[in-house]
Amino acid sequence: MVSSHPPSWLRDIASRVDTRLGEFLSAETVRWKSLDPDLALPLDEINRLVSAGGKRLRPTFCYLGFVGAGGDENSAKLVDAQAALELLHASALLHDDVIDGSPTRRGEPTSHARYTKTHKDNLWASEARRFGEGAAVLIGDLAFVYADQLMNATNSDLAKIWNEMRVELNIGQYLDLLGSAQRERRLVKAERVSRYKSGKYTIERPLHLGATLAETKIADRLLPALSKYGLPLGDAFQMRDDVLGAFDFAESDRSLTGKPVGDDLREGKPTPLLAMAFERADSAQRQILDLVGSVDLSDQDVNKIQEVIKQTGALAELESKISALTVEAIAAIKQAPITQSAINSLIELAEFVSQRTT
Repeated sequence: MVSSHPPSWLRDIASRVDTRLGEFLSAETVRWKSLDPDLALPLDEINRLVSAGGKRLRPTFCYLGFVGAGGDENSAKLVDAQAALELLHASALLHDDVIDGSPTRRGEPTSHARYTKTHKDNLWASEARRFGEGAAVLIGDLAFVYADQLMNATNSDLAKIWNEMRVELNIGQYLDLLGSAQRERRLVKAERVSRYKSGKYTIERPLHLGATLAETKIADRLLPALSKYGLPLGDAFQMRDDVLGAFDFAESDRSLTGKPVGDDLREGKPTPLLAMAFERADSAQRQILDLVGSVDLSDQDVNKIQEVIKQTGALAELESKISALTVEAIAAIKQAPITQSAINSLIELAEFVSQRTT
């Protein structure tokens, strides 16, 4: 039976990354606090976000790409690259929360909401919302620069992958923003958003970074083999996120998924799940689906939309697709020219990320 819980060995990888992040951010806090005590706050905010939870999937895929290619798991450059990926993810979350206007993240107020409240509580000048959002954007930029600093991509091949991943992430986020505004419902568009805003950046590119960091002599064969695993699994990962963002399950709640259930429906995200439902819906059902993206969407409206998604068979279709993509990824990684232990771990991780409930 496939487990929806993370593999136990994931904690060991996460612990090492967390230790490095703690050391790095503590040193930076001391450095800038000595210049101005107010500068401790943005560093504390980055530290709060990265310490608040998360599965450390991107650092884990980087690790498996590295050791699978023959790299030494105790390498300092490996743990720095893993920490860089987590800081890049923190940067993306900070910006994403501002873009989406999300009030909570991982069960706590988002950074822009916290700074907005601080402004109001202190009766500062100008508009509180603009201050909060501006602070969060700048803190996200700071995390982005720190990620670059830790990656230290002196290897030209590594720099190329690192830069391409960051461009792909921004391209995906823009397509997501545009798709929400345009009420995009075409499946081909939704799948493109899904791949670029999350799938490639979560699995394929971290694997590529790890393998390239190991400076293997078989990179020309290894990277395409890792893509055959990373791309379908990345799609499955984001599709699972789409399900968790649209539905409330007994195993998941706001503190676990990181944002309120139904947020994707309120924001009108152009997801494959919604596109499939729209394709299958009759005229009455489409009227209900047209509520998606309304700013004042009530809980009752969310429930109606969820029912239509189920009635059209879109949820069942997406679940089948997630399973098929996972099978495809597992079959591909079994043929990859990496260590058997890495293959075994990537198979276990594939089953977890596609079936997780958080």
